[in-house]
Amino acid sequence: MNKDIERKILLNPGPATTTDTVKMAQVIPDICPREKEFGELMAEIRKDLLKIVNANQEKYSTVLFGGSGTAVMESVVSSVTSKEKTLLILINGAYGDRMKKIAETYSIPYRILEYEWGKTINFSKVESYLKSNLDIGYIAMVHHETTTGIINSIESFSELGKKYEHTLILDAISSYAGVPIDLEKTPIDFIMSTSNKCIQGMPGLGFIICNKKKIYNLKKIQPRSFYLSLYDEYINVTKTGQSRFTPPVQVIYALRKAIDELFVEGVKNRYKRYHDNMNFLRKGLKDLGFKFLLKEECESGILLSIIEPTASSYSFEKMHDYFYENGITIYPGKLINNNTFRLAIIGDLQKKDLQKIVMEFKSFLIKSSLYENIYS
Repeated sequence: MNKDIERKILLNPGPATTTDTVKMAQVIPDICPREKEFGELMAEIRKDLLKIVNANQEKYSTVLFGGSGTAVMESVVSSVTSKEKTLLILINGAYGDRMKKIAETYSIPYRILEYEWGKTINFSKVESYLKSNLDIGYIAMVHHETTTGIINSIESFSELGKKYEHTLILDAISSYAGVPIDLEKTPIDFIMSTSNKCIQGMPGLGFIICNKKKIYNLKKIQPRSFYLSLYDEYINVTKTGQSRFTPPVQVIYALRKAIDELFVEGVKNRYKRYHDNMNFLRKGLKDLGFKFLLKEECESGILLSIIEPTASSYSFEKMHDYFYENGITIYPGKLINNNTFRLAIIGDLQKKDLQKIVMEFKSFLIKSSLYENIYS
């Protein structure tokens, strides 16, 4: 471990806390990304990203884009949808709403089924809607909605796609490698994620796992974006092994290291570590008197939405600054009708980190005269 790198605990829902070895993987000799050596690295990463979600290489392929998770979201929404069929967006948080805004920007035919933020999607009602609206050809959903920490059923989503033969678009940006996804059991056509969430790499690279049959169909759709054209990027990387445009080279080397570390830990073991960490944090905060937005059975297991204290001496800004001064970053909520703050346990967090977090919450409550008086 490099002792010169100060360790910070990030509880925001990405970028996540990374290992020093992932950070140091970016320190490499300069290389042109058009060299064969770098192309081979890209090919390895694209295959390994499939393995993490048990995606058959004969059925699926991976496309990389330099950019954030929103970049790959925009790529998929703008590339996959035609003018002949309507996109149905299932919304129960800010990131489902973001897909709607992208559709609006590109004048894509769309409709929404919106649910109260913090409530699960009612798939029976979605199915009834599909039966009554035969113009729907695409369905989009967020798997883990970090607005609240709610998890939406990938099983029900996949089943609808198979039953009605609609193209499925899944935002797995904050769930990939942190919440179980098995594309053999629950096929999805286009899955979006990014390098800086549960895979524990650095920010700057998004990726899309694509159904090969569906991606070839995109040839019939006029690209709405030059840089973010999913079909053009896929064809180019398939033929040449290279991105059309300059990729974030150092971030890709860090991702290679992050994937190696994931495989050493084991995908199932990472799920378990996250789950155990969340259980420890939830119990610790509950014991201190905090209340939670969601019922435990609705939570993703990797992010908590906590009802903010109502005592007059409380201030989120003061709490944020206290934790930041102690090497911990906490995150505000996004809800309009409920005052919350959020804690994500993605990233390289170990049991000792969770113990420190709970200890600091207790210290803050005592220092702020909130202990045993949080919601007065």
